[in-house]
This record gives sequence, structure tokens and C-alpha cells, in this order.
Amino acid sequence: MSIQRQIINNIEKDFYKGKIIILLGARQVGKSTLIQMLPSLKLNNTLWLDGENADVHQLLKNANSERLKQLAGNNKVVVIDEAQKIENIGSILKLFADYCKEIQVIASGSSSFELRNSLNEPLTGRKFEYRLFPVSFSEMVQHTDLLQEIRQLPQRLVYGYYPEIVTHPEDAQRLLRFLSDSYLYKDIFLFKGIKKPEKMLELLKMLAWQIGSEANYNELSNTLKIDNQTVESYIEMLEQAFVIYKLPAYHTNQRTELKKSKKIYFNDLGIRNALINDFRYIEIRNDAGALFENFVINELRKQNEYKQIYANFYFWRNTDQREIDLIIEKNNVLQTIEIKWNPTKKANLTKSFTNIYGETNFKVIHRENFFDEIEN
Repeated sequence: MSIQRQIINNIEKDFYKGKIIILLGARQVGKSTLIQMLPSLKLNNTLWLDGENADVHQLLKNANSERLKQLAGNNKVVVIDEAQKIENIGSILKLFADYCKEIQVIASGSSSFELRNSLNEPLTGRKFEYRLFPVSFSEMVQHTDLLQEIRQLPQRLVYGYYPEIVTHPEDAQRLLRFLSDSYLYKDIFLFKGIKKPEKMLELLKMLAWQIGSEANYNELSNTLKIDNQTVESYIEMLEQAFVIYKLPAYHTNQRTELKKSKKIYFNDLGIRNALINDFRYIEIRNDAGALFENFVINELRKQNEYKQIYANFYFWRNTDQREIDLIIEKNNVLQTIEIKWNPTKKANLTKSFTNIYGETNFKVIHRENFFDEIEN
């Protein structure tokens, strides 16, 4: 039985509204499976085009509106998988949107860097865009049950939530090594701006060791012997390929606040642990707190995206090293969160923050209450 993804209903509601549906997410995260599960694809004839096939490139080369109508034929749905691989994909999708309004087009891509650059101008006002993450805690609760998924937390912190890993736990290490060694970064290494892919892998491993820490670009640059600008561009590409993401510092230009700092987290903890080849049980690790912090922020980000909440996520720290793990800001209202692996560890909202911003909705998330907080 396939895992039901949360955004299926959202995507289905956007069918036949005259817009292209864009689905972004890392390789192997389940984009194609999700599309196949959409009710409209089961009810209508569908043309599936794989952007990695040379014959598809030839079919779409110099295509005009009449050519696209002929290609679609009697199909009411056209799926273009790995759309970032197709030359002039933005112009092709614009033709579909403007001249083939009776056809619903879905374009998926594993590199938002390439795809978004191609689509932003041609598809202005012509697209609905979604992001798909690795399987969420909530999705697994619906797939199994709450108690079972709570019990699986130690497994998830080590092996992550990629669909194939979740459904084949007995082979998790081998599958993760394959995914992290060869498949996940395929798009990045093919990108024309990568002159030294080995440096990017070294950078990624350094970020994996520093999970949840502020990224010091100067330190990374000196260690890797590449310039700061290259480090910054590599991190940007890794983020656009859905491997990592940055959490910016919250500030209002107070002199004592850190302003330009960013923390780096991984979209999937299994990938992170594969990079440093560490699959030890969570009970004997010295990075359990950092893994749990990354896990909680991941799950809150998934719900923010899937439930279309559109809040902003930050951390906060001042020059005295007072900090807050997570700030969620929506409509100028702040929610402050401390994340602790150990449920007995005390946590209070620092006065350094309340002196500036006043009291906020403050909560502590730990391993004995996390399921209530990330489900709401």
C-alpha cells in the first residue's frame, strides 16, 4: 500500500484552472508516485513525457502550439517529468498554458535552480507551484498509526524519511549510501557552474558534521581552499537541489543581535548520516540533540508548506550567545520554540529576547511531546 501524501488533495483541487502545476522536490522523494496517485490521472488519458529521454527532447524542440496539440492528442493530462532537462521548457509550458487550456499540464523537477530560472518569467501568473519533501511524520501516522510512528522516532533520526528507506528499513544503509553517493547530486554535478564537484562533496560533509550550527563561510572557505563566493554559490545550489536549507537569523537591527548568520539543516537526516557514514543507534550518539532539532524543524516546515500556512522560520542569537532555537513568524506574530532531546532539561525564554520583543507564545518541544506539536 502506497503512502498517501498530504498535498495530493491540494494539487487535485488546482486541476483545470488554466494554470500549469509545478511539482518540485529532490530525486527519489516520490514526485512521480504522487502524480500517478492523483485521481484525475486515473480518470483521464495521460501523456507522460520523461525529460531525461532524448526522443522527448526531439519532440519538443522548436515546438509551437499546433505541434503541442498534436502531441497531446486525446489526452486530457500531460505530465513532463524532470522538466528542467528540457531546453526552453518555460516557453513550452507557456504555449501549453496559453493555447491548450483544455489540457492540464504537470511539470516536475528535481532542481529548482534550473527549473525556476527557466519558468519565472514565461509562467508569471500561469502556474501553481508545490514542493514535495521526504515523507512526513503526519503521513506516516496516517499510513500506520500514531503509537507505531512515535516508537519509530529513533529509526527516523538515523535513517530519515525517504520513501524507499521507510518502506525497506531492512536495507536502509545500503539504499542511503547509493542515494547519497550517486543519485541525489546528479543534477548539481551536471550543472555548468560546478568546476570542482569534489569540493562540493567536501563542503557537504563539513556541513553534515556542523548540523544545526551557524555556517562560517570564511572557515569553510579556508578549509576547502576555495573562495567565499564559491562556498556561497555551492550552498545555494545544494539548497536549490533540496539537499540542505538555510535558517536565517531574526533581527530588527538591534546592535547586539546577529544579523547575517545562517544555520544549515538537512532536508533528510538519513542523507546527512550517510554523508558522514554514521548509522549508530541514537542512544549512543553525541549528536542526538542536533538530529532531533533538525527533525523537529523539518516536520514543522513540511506542515507549513503542505497546509499552506506561509509562516517564516528563523533562529535568534545575540552577541552574548543567548539564543532561541526556532522563531516562527506569521502576520507579525512571533512564536518562540526551544527544542530539547532530553525532556528533563530546563528551558526558558531568554530575557535578552523579551526585553526587546516582549512576551511571546513560547513552548519547549522534546522527545516526549513532539508528536502533539508537529501534528498541530
